[in-house]
Amino acid sequence: MFGTMSYNKQKTIIIVSFLTIPLLLLGVFTYYPAIKLIYYSFTNWDGYSPEKPWVGLANYREVFSNPDIFKVFEHNFAYFVMGVVQNIIAIYFAVILSNRLRGKNFFRILLFLPYIMNGVAVAFMFGYVFDTTNGSLNLLLGNLGLSGLSQTSWLGTEGLVNYSLASTGLWRFMGYNMVIYIASLQAIPRDIFEAAKIDGAGSMQTLWRITLPNMKPVIQLNLFLTVTGALEVFDLPFVLTKGGPAGASQTYVQRVVETAFAYNNYGLASAMSIILLFFVVFVLLIQQLVLNRGGNK
Repeated sequence: MFGTMSYNKQKTIIIVSFLTIPLLLLGVFTYYPAIKLIYYSFTNWDGYSPEKPWVGLANYREVFSNPDIFKVFEHNFAYFVMGVVQNIIAIYFAVILSNRLRGKNFFRILLFLPYIMNGVAVAFMFGYVFDTTNGSLNLLLGNLGLSGLSQTSWLGTEGLVNYSLASTGLWRFMGYNMVIYIASLQAIPRDIFEAAKIDGAGSMQTLWRITLPNMKPVIQLNLFLTVTGALEVFDLPFVLTKGGPAGASQTYVQRVVETAFAYNNYGLASAMSIILLFFVVFVLLIQQLVLNRGGNK
């Protein structure tokens, strides 16, 4: 069969054959559910009834007219702040562990290990860390003489709970970002650093003038992951606080899941999911605009 075909035809058939199954899987498990989600957002479906009453834009009007729904985005802000701190720390460790340092591979593995741990297991572990009476954090603060902080309810205080939860994410994902930054640093030609050293550039000048500008695409990628991760947080508050105290740690995704599975309002939950998608895209476009404008100056 292939013997009578030209090389270009054989090449085309092989490429199409290899792409068919991945594209089919992508369509079945990504695009088809997305289309159904958009359809459900215009209905008043309860999740199990065969009838799906069409309500038009009523679900979207409900989302935008209910201030309690958008108010939970304030709780996601803590995850964004800790995500930025996480990237700064990751760059710091990446720069240090890219130099000639004895045992650097051991420290790389040590910092990366939290990322491979199960998210639910991490959440339960930090539940013991943040425990008010017997938690290791309060015990450490008490031994350090900080008795005023040793009885703090880290997961029960409205102003602290989101930052406490977000710090768990910082501990878990910092090593992952560090590995990405190390790979970016290793891609920068060594000749540039040697030339800067010959010209008398100091460590900070090298960092600001050479290292960070060459890492800009990777920094943008990690900021993209930080923003999307901050807006889509679910597992940590769900496991540790169930959205408490009094809804102070409930995230937008938690509200979506609650709307769908607790109140059986899949139509409204679908509309909330679509709005989250557009909100993520909007925030990322603003981020790219700001970063690109800053880089063109």
